[in-house]
Amino acid sequence: MSRMQPDEKTLRAALSLACRAPSVHNSQPWRWKLGERSVHLYADQTRSMLATDPYGADLIISCGAALHHLRVGLAALGWRAIVHRLPNPADPDHLAAVEFTRHEPTQADIALAAAIPRRRTDRRAYSSWAVPGELIKQLVTRAEDEGVLAREVGTAEARYHLVAAIAQAAAAQESDPEYRSEIRAWSGMHTGSVAGVPAANIPSGERTYGDVQVREFSAGELLQTDRRQLSEDAGSLFVLSTSSDDTLSRLRAGEATSAVLLEATSAGLATCPLSQPLEVLSTKDLVRDHVLGGTSCPQMVLRIGWAGFNADPLPPTPRRPLIDVLEELR
Repeated sequence: MSRMQPDEKTLRAALSLACRAPSVHNSQPWRWKLGERSVHLYADQTRSMLATDPYGADLIISCGAALHHLRVGLAALGWRAIVHRLPNPADPDHLAAVEFTRHEPTQADIALAAAIPRRRTDRRAYSSWAVPGELIKQLVTRAEDEGVLAREVGTAEARYHLVAAIAQAAAAQESDPEYRSEIRAWSGMHTGSVAGVPAANIPSGERTYGDVQVREFSAGELLQTDRRQLSEDAGSLFVLSTSSDDTLSRLRAGEATSAVLLEATSAGLATCPLSQPLEVLSTKDLVRDHVLGGTSCPQMVLRIGWAGFNADPLPPTPRRPLIDVLEELR
């Protein structure tokens, strides 16, 4: 390793961590190119979800989460990422160019990187224990550090409108045969799959926890914990938002999503992104107007709480091998 450049082994280790990022239906819609002094992130449009994500927001947010995971991995390995977002106007799929400078890892860097392989999307009901206010402030701050607003939906009125938007979006999407076909194609996976949502990570049966309805996938095999221990309001709900709704805003929102999820995981919390209410224009507008007061553009909803007492650990979801998503920059 040179003084100013990480070696290929270090970069591959960081990219392996980056590829553990959450993505819509675990589609992993990213490609990486390795240059002599840089790493480049591209959106992989061949893995877009035309029925779930017709406007491409989920895809860009997923790539933003991978970009933040890369930054976290590099920091823990002794390198600070210098990120140039949307570096090539002629290629809208070229989302970031990353250069490097030496960096002394902190305990916080190492703890955050250690949370990457432990993070799971926990679609089960959560316990009735409240998330402490101090932890909520930390999560909000992590999003703000990425230039994104995070708001806990704390009032009864705002939560009512958000929960209504989730239910309305679910009804709209599930009435679409193409959406139902897409869900079947990307969920219920078994051993050997390298993408999609495995059956072992999908709760069987109940999908409404208190006031929140979660997305319905197919062929769930994950058992719930004792219903007597579970929360009636499904945990805390957060909305991440930006001042604009362009590609850069979505990329930043993905980085903030990663930052909040990793901070929550490090604190022992269970997390579940809820992108569904923002995939339908009418319900996205509802969230903007009635939850955010029309002041910003919603990009992601997060459900965060404590896993049920004695809840079984979730298995890791599969990932495409690095060789499938990484190539040399020519």
